[in-house]
Amino acid sequence: MTDWSAPRGVRGRVSGVPQMPGLDGMRALAVVAVMVYHADPAWLHGGFLGVEVFFVISGYLITLLLIAEHERTGRVDLRQFWLRRFRRLLPALFVMLSLLAVYVALGFRRAQGRTRGDILAALGYVANWQQIWVGAGYTAAEAFAPLRHLWSLAVEEQFYLLWPLVMVAILARGRERLPRVALWLAGTAALLAVVTAVLFVPGDIASTCTPGASRGYWRIGGRCVSVNDTLYLSTVTRAGGLLLGAAFAMVWRPMALLRGPMRHKGHLLDVLALVGLLGLAGLAWRLHLADPATAMLTGSRFDPVLFRGGFLLTGCCTLLVIAGVTHRRAWAGRVLGLAPLRWVGTRSYGLYLFHWPIYQVIRREAGVALRPWQLVVALAVTIPVTEASYRWIEMPIRRGRVGEWLRGDRRPVRRAVLVRRRRIAGAGLASCVLLGFSVTSIAIAPERCVGSIECDSAAGEQAAGLRPVAIGGAPTPVTVPPIATSLPPGTSLPEDPGPTATPVGDPGAPGATTAAPATTVPVVAAGQAGPPPAPPTTALPALPYLALGESVMLGARPKLEARGILTDAEVNRGPSGILERLALYRGAYQLTTAVVLQVGTNGPVSRAQYDTILAQVADVPLVVMMTVRAPGRGWIAGNNDIIRSLPASHPNVQVLDWEVRAPEVEADLSGSDGGVHLRTDWAKEFYTNLVAQSVGLP
Repeated sequence: MTDWSAPRGVRGRVSGVPQMPGLDGMRALAVVAVMVYHADPAWLHGGFLGVEVFFVISGYLITLLLIAEHERTGRVDLRQFWLRRFRRLLPALFVMLSLLAVYVALGFRRAQGRTRGDILAALGYVANWQQIWVGAGYTAAEAFAPLRHLWSLAVEEQFYLLWPLVMVAILARGRERLPRVALWLAGTAALLAVVTAVLFVPGDIASTCTPGASRGYWRIGGRCVSVNDTLYLSTVTRAGGLLLGAAFAMVWRPMALLRGPMRHKGHLLDVLALVGLLGLAGLAWRLHLADPATAMLTGSRFDPVLFRGGFLLTGCCTLLVIAGVTHRRAWAGRVLGLAPLRWVGTRSYGLYLFHWPIYQVIRREAGVALRPWQLVVALAVTIPVTEASYRWIEMPIRRGRVGEWLRGDRRPVRRAVLVRRRRIAGAGLASCVLLGFSVTSIAIAPERCVGSIECDSAAGEQAAGLRPVAIGGAPTPVTVPPIATSLPPGTSLPEDPGPTATPVGDPGAPGATTAAPATTVPVVAAGQAGPPPAPPTTALPALPYLALGESVMLGARPKLEARGILTDAEVNRGPSGILERLALYRGAYQLTTAVVLQVGTNGPVSRAQYDTILAQVADVPLVVMMTVRAPGRGWIAGNNDIIRSLPASHPNVQVLDWEVRAPEVEADLSGSDGGVHLRTDWAKEFYTNLVAQSVGLP
C-alpha cells in the first residue's frame, strides 16, 4: 500500500525544485531567437523553434513541481496550483491587452472590428483554435495581427489546466510508477510526431481555399481549415514537447541526482548539453516554417523536415540541455545562468508578450520584415515596457502584495507617500475611463477590411455587375449592362506541347489540369489561321476600352474606370480566368479600340496559353500585354520573356513593361509580399497613368 504521508526529513525529499538559473538562460536564448525571427525570418529561419523549447521547459518544470508537492504533502492542491499560474500569467496579459485596446481605439480605428475576436480569444486562452478556425495561420500576411503570437500561450495555458488533473490520477497509483509512465509519455510524444508527419501536406498550398483549389484543407462545418496550420497551432499536435518535458521530469529530478550514480557525471552532462545546444542552433538555422509557394503567388510551401520529425528532434535536443543545466556539478548551468542571461530569462514571458504587438504597431501588417533601425526602436520600447510590467505589475501580484493591501495589512505611511498614492490613484482612475472607452469602441465597431489587397478585393466585389462607367472618357457616364455568368461547357486552354508543358488549372492547385469554362464565342486554338468567327448579327454595344487582370490591376480599378477603361480584375486569377472573362465580354460587347491584359503573376503560363488568349482579340486594333512582377517567384522571368516576344507573332500586340516601371514606385508597393501589389494611392495613380497612356487616353 502506498504511503501517502509527507516524507520525514530532507533525505526523503528527492523531488524538491531548487533554483536552476540555467533554465532561465535557456529561456533567454529561446525568446531572443523568437524575437529575431519575428523581426525578419531571413535573419534566423528557425527562430520560431524557441517556442518548442519553451514547451519542453514548461512541461518539465510543471511536472516537477507537481511531483514535489505530492511528495511533501501527500496531495496536489489544484486550487493553489491554478491560482499561482493565474498570478503568473494573467496580470501581464491584461496589461498588454489594455494597452493594445487603447492604441487600436485611438490610433488604428479601422482595425477595431478585426481585433475584437482576437482579444476575446486571448482572454479565453483559445487563440490557437480561433486562428485555426478563422484561417489566420501563423504564416498569413498583410492583415494587422497584433495578437497572433498568443497561440503558444494558449497551448501552454490549456496544458496548465488539464495536466494537473492527469498528474493527480497518475500519482494516485503511486510515485513508484513514474518511470513507467515516463516511457508512455515519451511514446505518446513520438506517436504525435508520427501522426503529424502522416497528416502533413507537402508542396504548394494556396492561401485561400476554393472549390477548385482545396488541396491542403479540410472541410469542417462548411469552412475550409488549413491542415498544416492546424498541425502547427493545435494543442494536440504541439503537445509533444510538453509531454517530453513531463516525461523527463519523472526520471530526472535535480535533488535525486545528488543521491545516485549521476552525481559524478557533471562533465559528461556538459558534453551532452553542448551537443543539445549545437543541435538547437543547427535546427534554428536550417529549418523553415514556410516559404513562398514555387508555382503560385499567394501560397506557402511548408518545410517537410519540420513536420516530419523536426519538432521531435528539437524537443530531444532541449532535453539534453536541460539534463546539463539542472545538474549541480555541471558547468552548463553556470554558463547559461550568467547574470545577463538570467535577467532576460526571468523576463522572457513579458518580452514574448509585448514584443509582437509593438512590432505590429511599427509595421502595421504581418509579414513585413523590420528594418534594422526599426528593430532597434522596437526593442527600445519593448524592454522598458517589459521591465515596468515585471517590477510593478507581475512581481507584486505574484508575491501577494495586492492581497495584503486589500486585506488592510498596511503600515503607517508619511504624508508625502499618501500624496503620491493619491496621484497614482487619480492616474489609475483616468486610465480606467480611457480603457472603458476603448473597450466599448472596439465592442461596437463594425468589421472592416484592413490590408490594401483585401480592401481592393472587397471594393471590386461591390463594383461587380451593373455600374456606371465613363466609356472613353465621355463626360456623361454610360451604364454598362451585366454580362453572362454561366456558359455551356466545351472550351479549354491548350497545354504547352513542349517538354516543359505547364498544365492550366486553378492557380491554387498546381499540376492539376482544369478546363476553363466555355464561352458563347468559340475559342480559336493557338496557331489557328484567321481571326475569330464573326460575332452574332445582333448589334452589340461598343466597348472601346477593356482591361482584364489580376489582383495587381484590382488595386487600380477605380482609377482606371474613372479614366474610361472598363476594368475586370480578381485575386488569384490565372490564364483560364482571363480566357473566360474575355470570351464573356466578347459575347456582350464589340471591343472596338483597345484591350489591356495582365496575366502571369499568380503562376507559370505557357506560350500556347498566351497565344490562345490573344487569338480571342485578334480583331481588336490594339492589345496591350503588361509584364508581371513578383520578386523571388521563379516563374516571373519565363512569363515575361514570353510576353515580350508576343508582338513578333501578334501584330496588334504592344508590351507595357510593368516589371521595368514598377521600381519607380517601389516604396509605395506592398511590403508583405515583397512589392507585388499597389499599396498607396500614388502607386495606383502611377499604374493607371501607364495603362491610360498605352491605349492613347490622356
